[in-house]
Amino acid sequence: MTPQLVAGARTSGPAVATEVWQDRRMAAEPKWRELGDFLRARRAELQPHDLGLTDDEHPRRVPGLRREEVARAASISTDYYTRLEQGRLPASAPVLDDLARVLRLSSDERAYLAGLAGKVLPDDAPPVSVGVAPFVLRMIDDLGATPVFVMGPRTEIVAWNPMAASLITDFSAVPEGERYFIRLLFTDPALRTLYSDWLGVVDLALAQLRMDSARDPEDPRLQALIAELVALGTEFEGLWTAHEVATRGTGTKVLRHPVVGELTLDWGALDAGGGHTAIVWTAEPGSSSQEGLRRLADLGAAGRVS
Repeated sequence: MTPQLVAGARTSGPAVATEVWQDRRMAAEPKWRELGDFLRARRAELQPHDLGLTDDEHPRRVPGLRREEVARAASISTDYYTRLEQGRLPASAPVLDDLARVLRLSSDERAYLAGLAGKVLPDDAPPVSVGVAPFVLRMIDDLGATPVFVMGPRTEIVAWNPMAASLITDFSAVPEGERYFIRLLFTDPALRTLYSDWLGVVDLALAQLRMDSARDPEDPRLQALIAELVALGTEFEGLWTAHEVATRGTGTKVLRHPVVGELTLDWGALDAGGGHTAIVWTAEPGSSSQEGLRRLADLGAAGRVS
């Protein structure tokens, strides 16, 4: 059968060659591939009713919305959106803003999308100030009994105080090349036991790591860390490919410490400069967890916490 050409279609020539070259160049850049993977992951999380659509009778081959549904809702062509997901095309700020709206991205996800694309999206409404956070005030008042450790952008542990070592692990006993918080979460059985919601801690840590990686997706140290964790055969790969993102803020964790028992602690992330983040742990005043931290400080000072 003789191939049929669509009227007006270009099959050769400088313009087509340039377009093909540009597509290949774009697809070779990790940040555009990551942007495409991120859009695809978010699209898979939504259903037709999320956009006010009624599902048709045709079964969906994959979970989530179809590309054409997202494109139509964002007022762009399906071909244009397809190229975005394939990492073959950059997007303008207005298009990214529309896609963020259609895909119902959180503020953290919007920031990650903008960071990958190198664009500035319209800011969300700033949060209402409610004064200094209680955990900051407690840190100022009682720093001696406050565990603190400092991480770099790949979660490498670069500094810690004795209380952090007593609470989490003896970081000094971990070789520097392996002293990554995300690596310890997957490879140290004691940390799996320490966190009552280990999977929740891992999910958040991975989402924060991916957010930080938007600044330099090609960072060789980060890529080596990812490759190592995949090779170790941990659950890492399946969780990492979910493309969740989050900023470091504040939260509450329940820890099952082998010496002082269960602790319910608030944590907060403080900008320590130079791409470093200080993670600070405090307990509610007058609580059994605050008493547990004090006992831990006393035992650590006496050398009775390994």
